[in-house]
Amino acid sequence: MNPPHTRPFGRTLCAMITPLTTSGALDLDGAQRLADHLVGAGCDGLVLSGTTGESPTTTDAEKSALITAVREAVAGRATTVAGIGTADTRHTAELAREAEKAGADGLLVVAPYYSRPPQDAVEAHFREIADATGLPLMLYDIPARTGIRVEAETILRLAGHPRIVAVKDCSCDFLAAQKVLARTDLAYFAGCDEHDLALYAVGGAGYVSTVANVIPRHLRAVLDAFDAGDTAGAARLQQRATPLIEAMMSAGLPGAVTAKSLLNDLALPAGPVRPPLRPAGRTTADGLLALHRALISGR
Repeated sequence: MNPPHTRPFGRTLCAMITPLTTSGALDLDGAQRLADHLVGAGCDGLVLSGTTGESPTTTDAEKSALITAVREAVAGRATTVAGIGTADTRHTAELAREAEKAGADGLLVVAPYYSRPPQDAVEAHFREIADATGLPLMLYDIPARTGIRVEAETILRLAGHPRIVAVKDCSCDFLAAQKVLARTDLAYFAGCDEHDLALYAVGGAGYVSTVANVIPRHLRAVLDAFDAGDTAGAARLQQRATPLIEAMMSAGLPGAVTAKSLLNDLALPAGPVRPPLRPAGRTTADGLLALHRALISGR
């Protein structure tokens, strides 16, 4: 089992979608109901306004309102981590301060995208955000979206900052993750669901999962089995989830689209996605629902 100090935000974190009304407005009541459902189903942390939460198309005010509403709904039963990363260091620092005021327990900060700054500038960006509040910070490395890596050597340097405590790893660079795990106390969270068990097995802290929006109990069971010493059982559970993980995350549509499609069909709060995203077509939605039913039924 991983030492408790390596789990500053919990172990089973859901990258929660941002529920919207049919007109496209922020659905705070739906967000509270979904948050309550996810925590009740085994999520001990909720990451808000991340990639899956459609952060590029929600306003600063909506992000703050979402934190306040979800924090009220979970009532101390789970952590709330606020996604506040933007391409602009100054704007990101402002969002960090607003998240702290709204009651977030921590910050998720993506590498500054589009501008493609060099590593010394990436490091300076993270340090400025970490210095902007008293909240613990999770670095978010997702080069497929940002266009840049947060290199292992940069992470090793940033690990010395007292408020930089965790990494959400969507780099698919398993060697780099192990190098950092071996040399720091950073909590390393799998950000790609196909790596949930593998990263946990080499000392990771858990996951920040899009797929947990729709199978929170199953994904928690993977880690529970591993912690209980049933490594073969954990592997079987991880493998059983693979078809749904692939369909949701590797079939050409963003996770926000596929997660909302399934949640809507499961009669859980979700609503539409905001443009430029478009909803899944009915054929795709039916395929996702069939895979979900097969997994839940054990077929």
